[in-house]
Amino acid sequence: MSTSSARPPGRRPPGQRARGLGELRWPELDDPRPLLLLPLGSTEQHGPHLPLDTDTRIAVAVATAVAARLPGLLVAPAFGYGASGEHAGFPGTLSLGTRALELALVELVRSADDTARGVVLVNGHGGNAAAVRGAVRLLTAEGRRVLAWAPRAAVAVSAGVPVAAGDLHAGRMETSLLLRLAPELVRLDLATRGPAPAISDLVRQGVRPLSPSGVLGDPAGASATEGATLLEAFAADALATIRAWPGYAGPTPDHADRP
Repeated sequence: MSTSSARPPGRRPPGQRARGLGELRWPELDDPRPLLLLPLGSTEQHGPHLPLDTDTRIAVAVATAVAARLPGLLVAPAFGYGASGEHAGFPGTLSLGTRALELALVELVRSADDTARGVVLVNGHGGNAAAVRGAVRLLTAEGRRVLAWAPRAAVAVSAGVPVAAGDLHAGRMETSLLLRLAPELVRLDLATRGPAPAISDLVRQGVRPLSPSGVLGDPAGASATEGATLLEAFAADALATIRAWPGYAGPTPDHADRP
């Protein structure tokens, strides 16, 4: 055990922002080991009005909000590349593909054995779902504690946010979240309505033939206020999911609930 007098990552003076894994020095990562939150996103087109890292920003925001409320959690640097093959043909889209992403997640979680008591994959991109499921299945079979969480439209609806069935990509929900998280990067003057295709058509054809703008849904009605409501709802859902997970053993004696 390290003899460093540094404050453990789960404790901080009142009013001080919790530091993430990337801001710590290795001697500060001592017992008790934290539960690691790994935000997963993508680098892909999000219509003419939203930035390429939209999914990553949302995943980071949810993970950060959860870590601020639940003891013993630590946010890892985001993994900003995912399975985005459906967005091929749009400049700026960079994709690992499902198989490569699954392998990367397996190795990342395995390597966390020396750092954390478990890992929560906070997934902000729907296209990553198959890779996340495969990685969690294998890692769980190996005896590792790993959990996956992703935003769900049902959570937004329950929070009173109107979410259309066809709001699949760069529509009202993501636009509202980015107006809350990074309004300086949102170009509402360029926002345009896109189609709401069936998932089967989207999988078979990809986005470009179906929506030249890259938007699947309608950004109209988006607002920063709605984005704040969505972020709160998603953070609360992630929080409840983690608390109910057997892999979260609850706070250790060195941790106290945060306001």
